[in-house]
Amino acid sequence: MKAGFLEKLIERLGRIGPEEVQNYFLRLAQEKGFLETVFNAIQEGIIVTDAKGRITYLNGAACELFGLETSDAIGKRLDERVRGLDWQSLTQSAGPVSRDMEIFYPANRFINFYIVPLIIESRDSVAGDGAPGPRSATAATDEQVGHAMILRDITESRRSAQETIESERMNALTLLAAGVAHEIGNPLNSLHIHLQLMERKVRELDDNSKAELQDSIDVARSEIARLDSIVTQFLRAIRPSRPQLHPENLNVIVEEAVRFFGPEIRDRDVVVEQELRSDLPLLQIDRDQMKQAFYNVIKNSLEAMKRRGILRIHTDMDDKHVLISFIDSGGGMSSEDLSRVFEPYFTTKPSGTGLGLLIVRRIVREHGGELSIESSQGQGLTLTIRLPYIDKRVRMLEAGNTKAEGES
Repeated sequence: MKAGFLEKLIERLGRIGPEEVQNYFLRLAQEKGFLETVFNAIQEGIIVTDAKGRITYLNGAACELFGLETSDAIGKRLDERVRGLDWQSLTQSAGPVSRDMEIFYPANRFINFYIVPLIIESRDSVAGDGAPGPRSATAATDEQVGHAMILRDITESRRSAQETIESERMNALTLLAAGVAHEIGNPLNSLHIHLQLMERKVRELDDNSKAELQDSIDVARSEIARLDSIVTQFLRAIRPSRPQLHPENLNVIVEEAVRFFGPEIRDRDVVVEQELRSDLPLLQIDRDQMKQAFYNVIKNSLEAMKRRGILRIHTDMDDKHVLISFIDSGGGMSSEDLSRVFEPYFTTKPSGTGLGLLIVRRIVREHGGELSIESSQGQGLTLTIRLPYIDKRVRMLEAGNTKAEGES
């Protein structure tokens, strides 16, 4: 197909005979097929809509990004097929618009939308030689007939940037925690010393006064010890020590974590269903750290469900990872909250610290694993931990048959 075929066809519209129409239609079909083949080979998604936002074309990459089928999407409004898309804000500008957004179906990704209005320029007259006549400034009526969108997957670059920001936040948080722990530790030591002095004085009092004051001292000492323990655990969580790896049965750790919450599970009337795969391999993990991670996840699920909920815990494996899934029937999370769930101090609970899931992910990553969360408002939440059981540090490539330099 020669370049400029459509332009030449438009110029000749007034002089095409009936016998030529079929030939031109065939050439147009070839042109359409050629362009579709090119667009489907492009990795970026391409969507074309009409002026009302109805989809008139989308390529294979766009279908994959949004989990769409071409036959089901053509003719439908884009914002109906992609829930949460603010079509009005994306198309209100008269010129090109570039926006980043996060999608959660069929996979959690970050997408850059580059949107350009499609304009058809009017033609006033056609000269006798086939050349278009001069345009009149007053008669020109350019019409916007739709929009063309180019969709680029920027997930890797966004996550890389997020990991950098998260690392900086954690470093700042660690420094803050160490400073706070130091400032709290000095008064705690001072209080402990003064309580010892008070105890010596109490021994000199009569029995009635002695018993009453001793009880108060014991309560104060107990609260000081509790506060000291909280500070110590907080520091360990924010700045975890290097995992002490030993071969462990993950199912046993899950069962121990569930038993730990036994009284609370019974009190909340929650049903815990465990489907633990029996043939899981032993994992090189730090038992205490992994148990702490499971504690935090189960605690979050119980608090989200409140009473009479169902918590399902599954363990499974694929060719490289052991998977542990916690599925609760709680209220779930909105997409906005889900995107911030790993931010330090972000919480949707009135009394939450906003550190629980951050700590869980840090422990999982220290073990070479990864954490993912899927949720919708009002439809519960699924948290999945993936831990590697095959330690692949290098991958050998097949040997080539090229000869060393100098060999004949």
